[in-house]
Amino acid sequence: MKRRTAREKAVQCLFQIDMSQVELPEAINLVLEEQEPGGTDYLMFLVEGTLKHLPQIDEELKKYLRGWQLERIANVDRAILRLAFFELMFEPELPEKVVLNEAVELAKLYSDDQSYRFVNGVLSSFLQERPQTQL
Repeated sequence: MKRRTAREKAVQCLFQIDMSQVELPEAINLVLEEQEPGGTDYLMFLVEGTLKHLPQIDEELKKYLRGWQLERIANVDRAILRLAFFELMFEPELPEKVVLNEAVELAKLYSDDQSYRFVNGVLSSFLQERPQTQL
């Protein structure tokens, strides 16, 4: 499975878990129509990592919402932002621009014009304001 596909499936899993309160194995089964080439290791890494660090991610994410509450933003946007924050906060070897671009592309795919701009703004603010020695 390509990393882009894994990110897309990870957002779908996080959305399912957030909305339907399903367990991780069920969420994975719901988003995988068929077994993807290359396995699901990266998908599992992304979803498990995001869920493991969710309190830290949400705490940091809330600082950059500016006038929004986390619970009030669209569920799919929340899933995209949580995944991007996980990658930015806990995967320092990933290029920041890649994470930002992938998140914006996911928002374009699953949300509207305003959502991808919102996602871009939140992530750009985080990247500009965070200390370079973050985590």
